[in-house]
Amino acid sequence: MVLPFRFAVNMLAPGSGEEWRTRCRRAEELGYDLILVADHLGMPAPFPSLVAAAAVTTRPRLGTFVLNSGFYNPALLAREVATTAALTDGRLELGLGTGYVAAEHDQAGIPFLPAGARVDHLAGVIEELEKEPTAGVPLLIGGNGDRVLRLAARHARVAAFSGGRFDGATATVLTAEELAARVETYAGFEKEAGRAVPAERNLLLQRVKVTDDRAAAVAEFQPAVPYLTEEQILDLPILAMGTAREIADQLIGLRERLGFSYVTVLDPAMEEFGPVIAELRTREPAPETVPGA
Repeated sequence: MVLPFRFAVNMLAPGSGEEWRTRCRRAEELGYDLILVADHLGMPAPFPSLVAAAAVTTRPRLGTFVLNSGFYNPALLAREVATTAALTDGRLELGLGTGYVAAEHDQAGIPFLPAGARVDHLAGVIEELEKEPTAGVPLLIGGNGDRVLRLAARHARVAAFSGGRFDGATATVLTAEELAARVETYAGFEKEAGRAVPAERNLLLQRVKVTDDRAAAVAEFQPAVPYLTEEQILDLPILAMGTAREIADQLIGLRERLGFSYVTVLDPAMEEFGPVIAELRTREPAPETVPGA
């Protein structure tokens, strides 16, 4: 089943109230379907930021991308979610993950649990959120490990794939083949779960470069991935480099091959990605509903 594209911008940079409101209005003008907020120390706090975004926009849905579930007591988080969903007039979509930055836990004075225990905690958070009054809030679950993907297959409206891995100290990207294997594994988990409606699939684009010189863009990115060839870099799903039309074609291909219909960019790329949204909107209209809702 081919779903319509949805485009999101993940807001990372703090700012004054007026700066925040201006950026959110601009995201709506550019055609983004969702305004998202990350959950890292030093970045905007998710829930008040989303309430503020709701006050100055009308069309985009609003979400977390993604909450570090290890930061939260499940019952108290459920209260935050229920209140935010009400104050955003039902536009909230909740993104959840296990958390992966040990230094942030140290800074916050919250134990950084082993990987298995972090997944256990995430499962407990999901269980709490599936109770009233938060049961109707669409869940996005992000990660690449088998246990997290199984949780997504059973509970999520959206399964989010990061396209990378983090070992606690360094990050490496997944090649096109590795990401395809993760998606295939996830599809198997959905079959095991007996889902009637598949989850929407999300991909985070780590870098966007609208240019007619793709070779130069690859050369600029090469130092970040010295273990990849130029051909492998061009094939990375998490990179969008080329003209707006070329990037649009790339995203259509990714949707056909791997089912990625929900695409997120980071806020430094918000303006640059705008022409890609416009190009794709000439080929198909914006979605009117939340898939699976």
